Amino acid sequence: MKLIGSLTSPYVRKVRIVFLEKKLDVDLELENVWAADTKIANSNPLGKVPCLIPDDGGAIYDSRVIAEYADALSPVSKLIPGDNRERAAVKTWEALADGVMDAGILARLERTWRPAEQQSTAWVDRQMGKIQNSLRQMSENLGGNAWCHGNQMTLADVAVGCAVGYLLFRFPEIKWQAQYPNLDRLYQKLLQRSSFIETEPPAA
Repeated sequence: MKLIGSLTSPYVRKVRIVFLEKKLDVDLELENVWAADTKIANSNPLGKVPCLIPDDGGAIYDSRVIAEYADALSPVSKLIPGDNRERAAVKTWEALADGVMDAGILARLERTWRPAEQQSTAWVDRQMGKIQNSLRQMSENLGGNAWCHGNQMTLADVAVGCAVGYLLFRFPEIKWQAQYPNLDRLYQKLLQRSSFIETEPPAA
C-alpha cells in the first residue's frame, strides 16, 4: 500500500499513527498539495491528503475513511469498537478533533495565503472560537478518565492527540495545556508511544 501525504498534515499523521498501531506496512509518498506541480489531483480530485492507494489499485481518501479501512485490515490494536453506539461515540470524538484541525488550517491559510490587507480578522476569530469551544468540550468529556472512550486507546485518542499536537505545532499561542491539564495528561501519555514519536512533525 502507498499513502500519499505530507509530514506536517495532522490528518496524514492520524492515519500514519493508525497504520503503526495496527502494525501494517504502508509506504509514505510525500506530496506538497500547495506546489504548482502537485500531482495529487491524479489520485484525489479534491486535491487533498492523505490519499491511500491499496495494493489492488484505486484510491481511498479522507482521513476518516482511511483510518476506518486500516482498522478493519488487522485485528491488532482494535481502534474502533464493533458495537454501534460505542463506535458512534468514538467517531464523534474523531469528528470533534478533525473539526479542531479544520478550523486551525482555515485560520492559518487566512493568515499565510491572503495579503495582509485582505485578511479577515472576523474569519480568524470565528475559527479560533471553534477551537476554544472544542477544547472545552474535549476536556469536559474526558474528565478524569484515562482515555477518551472506554478503558483503552481508541481512534478517539489518536484523533485528539493529533489535533492538540497540531495546535502546539502551528498555534503555540493557544495555551491549551495550562487551561486543560487533563487533555495535557492524555497528550503526554500518547507522546510515549512510538507511533506518535515517529510521526512528530518536523520543526517549523
